[in-house]
Amino acid sequence: MKQVVKIGGSLFPNYAIELVKKLKNTNSLIVLGGGEFANLIRKYDLEINFSQEVNHWTAIDCMDIIAKLVNDKIESTKLAYSIEDVQNISDEGFTPIFVVSDFLRNEDPFECSWDVTSDSIAAYISHILNAKLLIVTDVNGIYTQEPKEPGSTFIDNIDAKTLLNSQESSIDVMLPSLLLKFGTNCYVVNGKYPERVLSLIDDNISDYNFDYTKIIGD
Repeated sequence: MKQVVKIGGSLFPNYAIELVKKLKNTNSLIVLGGGEFANLIRKYDLEINFSQEVNHWTAIDCMDIIAKLVNDKIESTKLAYSIEDVQNISDEGFTPIFVVSDFLRNEDPFECSWDVTSDSIAAYISHILNAKLLIVTDVNGIYTQEPKEPGSTFIDNIDAKTLLNSQESSIDVMLPSLLLKFGTNCYVVNGKYPERVLSLIDDNISDYNFDYTKIIGD
């Protein structure tokens, strides 16, 4: 696979579905966030205090749910349950959407924590595949604080080390340390504009006229 495209749950349903449609024939593997399903688990956890293990795995189950729902609306995709499935589906001319729970239970690469979300999971998968990583969200990239806050400034390039102690909210807490561990970069881009995502995966384009953030881990 050329790239892993992690599509945040904040883009589900309509933006996520439309973006995946446009990723046809781009040699992309799609990983979907857990969205509002996972956010509800967080909410109930604050009220009831579930175990870390149950929180972790039920949030991953939420990723599976959104993967299946998106796949249901698109003819050019198929669900992949393993790395082998990913390659076979791509070879058949379809775009694989990763149903990640079985793969992660077999690999078990993470401690159970809310610090690990679909961003870190996508980073791990992209590392295994030696693929480029795009984190697609509902904002342009990374800012010095919440984008709507007065004085918030957009950041186009940032070292992963700088993010280790940051309160940045458009990526998960674990992602910067994984990028440093794997020695790789990733790109944070707004998925409400599919042409931006497509531009970042087009090798013939090197001059981008839109905002995105490159996180440097190498």
